[in-house]
Amino acid sequence: MRRGTCNLFVAVQPQAGIRTVVVTDHRGKADFVALVRHLLATTYRRARCLHLVLDNLNTHFARSFVDVLGERRAAKLLRRVRFHYTPKHASWLNMAEIEIGVLARQCLNTRLASRATLECNVQAWQQRRNSEHRPIDWTFTRQVADVKLGHRYVS
Repeated sequence: MRRGTCNLFVAVQPQAGIRTVVVTDHRGKADFVALVRHLLATTYRRARCLHLVLDNLNTHFARSFVDVLGERRAAKLLRRVRFHYTPKHASWLNMAEIEIGVLARQCLNTRLASRATLECNVQAWQQRRNSEHRPIDWTFTRQVADVKLGHRYVS
């Protein structure tokens, strides 16, 4: 019997080998805003500016912050955030997708009895991966991207 689903937001600092995984009930605007607020308050509390590379999910935009927090609070938070988007139909360029694949193979490859079990497993996986400080060895350069994906960009 299926007892429900949930969402996992995965944030990766690829060169430092740091992953942050947050389990939420949904993947709506409020959940995405909560993730970014969590990142700014914990993992990147000392960062002046947090650069987020995102896919084009309909909640991954500054407007979500305004809708959830209001103009004034959103503007204050967004001063510390810069959005960068992967090309449509090229989410494989998003390094978080790589980590999601690793997470799925190492941690989510079986049915889990409860959300508490999922959160415990994900937390243990995150701590283990972060303690290893394994960076993502990204070899796909901008020059290669220009050759492979140049036709997708408007000059």
